[in-house]
Amino acid sequence: MYEPSAKSTVLENETLESAQYVTFVIGAEVYGVPVLKVQEIIGMTQITHVPNSLPYMKGVINLRGTVVPVVDMRIKFRMEERAYEVNTVILIVEVRGINIGMIVDAVSDVVEIPIKGIQDTPHFSAKIETDFISGIGNRDDQLVIILDVDRILSQDEVESIERK
Repeated sequence: MYEPSAKSTVLENETLESAQYVTFVIGAEVYGVPVLKVQEIIGMTQITHVPNSLPYMKGVINLRGTVVPVVDMRIKFRMEERAYEVNTVILIVEVRGINIGMIVDAVSDVVEIPIKGIQDTPHFSAKIETDFISGIGNRDDQLVIILDVDRILSQDEVESIERK
């Protein structure tokens, strides 16, 4: 059973377990990350390219004196690259103790999804990487792909980013 940072809410003697997620859009899909993992959301800013970095690492930004690596999630998810638009944002998330910027097409909302409404990740085939998907939630008849931010990047990728 999927168990993110759940909270219990009592409604008329009924316990409803749910979790809050920051939702965002990449392409035509809606994704969510646990709200407690998101440090902040910023608009696109100047990104400094880092030579010899991973293909999806766009570079680093200066966030109030702290250097934060930035990953383009479209490239990471093997989607078609596109120019950044007015709605393109950077989600600053904590990944294994370090802050990483995730470039996404647009941020949607903070939503609460009942734990019972989140299904385990379907395993499609060996060729489709789903390790970083912790489940699929249903919110107002819309599927939300719940990401495990600690698994979006492998330990080797995190170490590679930290060395840059």
